[in-house]
Amino acid sequence: MSNIALELGKVSTNIGVQSAYGEQQDVDGVRLIPVAATWSGFGGGSDPSGGEGGGGGGVTLPVGAYVRRGDTITFEPNVISLIAVAIPFVWVAGHALSRLIRALKK
Repeated sequence: MSNIALELGKVSTNIGVQSAYGEQQDVDGVRLIPVAATWSGFGGGSDPSGGEGGGGGGVTLPVGAYVRRGDTITFEPNVISLIAVAIPFVWVAGHALSRLIRALKK
């Protein structure tokens, strides 16, 4: 049996944050190309007795679309998904900043 950590290392070259583009859609004479940010991660290990294990996961977040109207191409962000990501980020950053300020006051 091959070492799972080595096998995961071989496929890890395609792991990380990337952008993904969907198929072009034509809606009422307007061409749309959806754009998403994707990221993934995997891990694995083995022990001296021969036990091996691994796991992984991934997330895709729609960030917007390239829109072509006539000869003009613009990027239009997906405001709802950006807000959905921004709210927890702002909360965590604010919480961390308040704890940092409290720690510096002591």
